[in-house]
Amino acid sequence: MVSTRRPVVYDWKQNNDACEGDGESASFLFHYLQGLLNQRTLQRKQRRARNDAGTTSVYSNSVLLLHFFSVNLSKLTVRAQNLPPARYDGFVYENRQGDLDSILIEAFYDPVCPDSRDSWPPLKEALKHYRSRVWLVVHLLPLPYHDNAFVASRALHIANTLNSSFTFPLLEQFFKHQEKFYNAKTSNLSKVSIVKEIVKFATVAVGNSYCSAFESGFNDRQTDLKTRVSFKYSTSRGVFGTPSFFVNGFLLPDTGSPLDYNGWRRIIDPLVGAKSSQSINLPHFRF
Repeated sequence: MVSTRRPVVYDWKQNNDACEGDGESASFLFHYLQGLLNQRTLQRKQRRARNDAGTTSVYSNSVLLLHFFSVNLSKLTVRAQNLPPARYDGFVYENRQGDLDSILIEAFYDPVCPDSRDSWPPLKEALKHYRSRVWLVVHLLPLPYHDNAFVASRALHIANTLNSSFTFPLLEQFFKHQEKFYNAKTSNLSKVSIVKEIVKFATVAVGNSYCSAFESGFNDRQTDLKTRVSFKYSTSRGVFGTPSFFVNGFLLPDTGSPLDYNGWRRIIDPLVGAKSSQSINLPHFRF
């Protein structure tokens, strides 16, 4: 099938913007040049019978041109995909950062996912019970079949940028009033209208004085990139559904199902007991 897409002109002055995206323009240009090479190859075969001396030169130049672009564009794509973020992804609950002796829970949530909502109260209760022995990092995975998940996740990144103490209260408000942003409820709204609704919603949760700050946040490309990083980080961990939980780096079974309070106790109690036993029985080495 012949592509109906228009050829694009790559602007080398804007390569940083291309790097920050998914490399779509770079990929298209590469395939465009590859098609050009195939066309030159066909012409070469047609002219072979006439012994056209200039064909070899044209073909060689095309090969060199394709090689140049493939090497440079692959560098741009690798740069876009492999450059690590400035800080580790995730929101730390109550700024309760633990150490190597603490038990780390990582929760992967979608703010408009009903199962994520249902899993939060028992997890919060377990965190209250264990106090400093357990700490939590929440990662956002906006699922593509929840129409407003990405915008809601972006609002959480904006809130966290303004003040990290805003993040979890806003997340809880999304959980509490989730139905406002379900697909059916917003099916007749434009993207701009949905953003405006979420700005209003967020400012009610954190304070009306932050309305302009949230509006500016949605115009800031960095908040969009942070939300993409969260999505890509989640998928890099093999997470495909919410809620998903890791304890000390290991995935718990039953992805997509909420755990009740007793379920958390059954998981965490043995780990707390094992750590207490190790601290008593292991020798302390002095250097």
